Amino acid sequence: MKKKLLIIRFSSIGDIVLTTPLLRCLKKQKGDAIEIHYLTKDKFSSILKANPFIDKIIVLKDKLRYIIPELKQHNYDHIIDLHNNLRSTLVKLAIRKPAHSFQKLNLQKWILVNFKINYMPDVHIVDRYMQTIDFLDIKYDGKGLDYFYNKIEEVKSVDIPEELRSGYIVFVIGGKHFTKKMPNEKIISVLKKINYPVFILGGKEDKGEGEKIASVFDRNVYNGCGKYSINQSASIVRQAKVVVTHDTGLMHIAAAFQKPVISIWGNTVPDFGMYPFFPLNTPIEKSKIIEVKNLSCRPCSKIGYSKCPKKHFKCMKQLNENEIAESVKAQINGLNYE
Repeated sequence: MKKKLLIIRFSSIGDIVLTTPLLRCLKKQKGDAIEIHYLTKDKFSSILKANPFIDKIIVLKDKLRYIIPELKQHNYDHIIDLHNNLRSTLVKLAIRKPAHSFQKLNLQKWILVNFKINYMPDVHIVDRYMQTIDFLDIKYDGKGLDYFYNKIEEVKSVDIPEELRSGYIVFVIGGKHFTKKMPNEKIISVLKKINYPVFILGGKEDKGEGEKIASVFDRNVYNGCGKYSINQSASIVRQAKVVVTHDTGLMHIAAAFQKPVISIWGNTVPDFGMYPFFPLNTPIEKSKIIEVKNLSCRPCSKIGYSKCPKKHFKCMKQLNENEIAESVKAQINGLNYE
């Protein structure tokens, strides 16, 4: 008899992309014996709409109470709660079905932030997501992340500036919080050292900063911030030689396409378990983490701040620009294992 599962992850881009191995493994290992419904916020549903491993997307557009009747009607066998917050708890209480929830390890994160003592397990969040379906005897297949979009959303070469058509790197300048973003002057310095065509990506909120960066260069740095949908941005990332990025959703999308990723870390740390996730046996050179190690105030938050609480912003200002530039050039010159 077919089992019907409800997967819950409301947000955000990166977190949802990190759930894709679980979806793939469920569907490929259980096949027609399982039906997967995915509950997420409306603004993030486009990330999942082309995913072949989801049978139905249920969209939260407004208040939770408006979709509870629909959820009850589906009569799920199990709920897989990959968000584990108040809202997802209310869903579980409302529809009263067996549930397995992702362990957020908030206590361990709090200790790491406040006392700089690391009790976090040395495993990626993807592996912790997978633990929620152990009861179904599902095993991780080692194939990394997935990202799907419809062909109509592909940004073609003829639609990008001519200077970038022979190859470009993507630099993702955005970030949900100020303390996760490298200052413009350091980004400009890195791009000058790289001297290679650059596609700047970010959200609408990053458009002004992107213009400031691009204005320093004559032709080969293009500001795409706010000009593309998330799936169009994903297609631009898929066609890049290398992706340089803060801790953002596009970092995980780049990993899903198995692009060389140079990730830049400020007030947060990879120890939280959300660094770029690649298939097993991927060469170590594929991912380069850039951070200021042994900084006594880092991490100062598990998420980020609108300004540096210490007012010095050393976690970003002390980043080694030469290390970033040389890492990019190494990938361009042949270490981007395709």
